[in-house]
Amino acid sequence: MNLPFPSDAWIKALAEKLNVSASYERSAKSWEGDFTFVVEPDEDYDETTYLYLGLYHGKSTGAELLRDLDGKAVPYTISAPYGTWRKVIEGKMDPIQGLMTRRLKLQGNMMMIMRYPKAAQEIIACTKVIPTEFAG
Repeated sequence: MNLPFPSDAWIKALAEKLNVSASYERSAKSWEGDFTFVVEPDEDYDETTYLYLGLYHGKSTGAELLRDLDGKAVPYTISAPYGTWRKVIEGKMDPIQGLMTRRLKLQGNMMMIMRYPKAAQEIIACTKVIPTEFAG
């Protein structure tokens, strides 16, 4: 069964994949910092969606679809249109390159993110094994 992106089920599936990934655990063993991913509207998707992913020392501490950003203070927020997120999930855009070219917009400490490129790659590797249904 394919999980729609973005959805509560999809982000929870990502958290589960991260929690069983030995390579993610190794690459993020000293990482501390939660993320909110903001999926912005574009020609294929007509709403703004917020996905929360708790990350601490190589494990996910929680994941959920949020109604808005109120009440969930996180150190890192990455925003991009739906189509850009789709490219990242499908492996057609490297997330670090997306941040450097500002196709993905970061609120948070870029220098800290740049210290963990392997962890970012492992997160994307986990997204690739989630059976995902995209709009459009």
